[in-house]
Amino acid sequence: MSKIYYHAEIAEGVGDPQCYKGKASGSPKFKVGDRVKIRNLPDVFYTQTPTYTRGMPATVTELVYESPAPEDEAWGHLEKPEWFYSLVFKQKDLWPDYPDAYANDTLQAEISERWLEPA
Repeated sequence: MSKIYYHAEIAEGVGDPQCYKGKASGSPKFKVGDRVKIRNLPDVFYTQTPTYTRGMPATVTELVYESPAPEDEAWGHLEKPEWFYSLVFKQKDLWPDYPDAYANDTLQAEISERWLEPA
């Protein structure tokens, strides 16, 4: 299988990220309701983890899928899928000057397991 077309070939007829189902190493480290904190890891070239979420607390709302992390996928490293979680952040945690009138506002993001640690 050509490395250039590897991703397209394994996803054909199945879809992405479905083609990675069952391929993450180990069980998920977090479950729905867990409080996590986003790690402040270095990123080279590409990441989908927003900078403003780093160091911030969040709550796991869903275990969404298994897939290579964007940081790996950008370099063609598709052989180590990991768990992705849907997380909810309080806007006030992300932006302390956020208006008190909207204190219940939240932001949701999908972030891979490598970025998470227990809060």
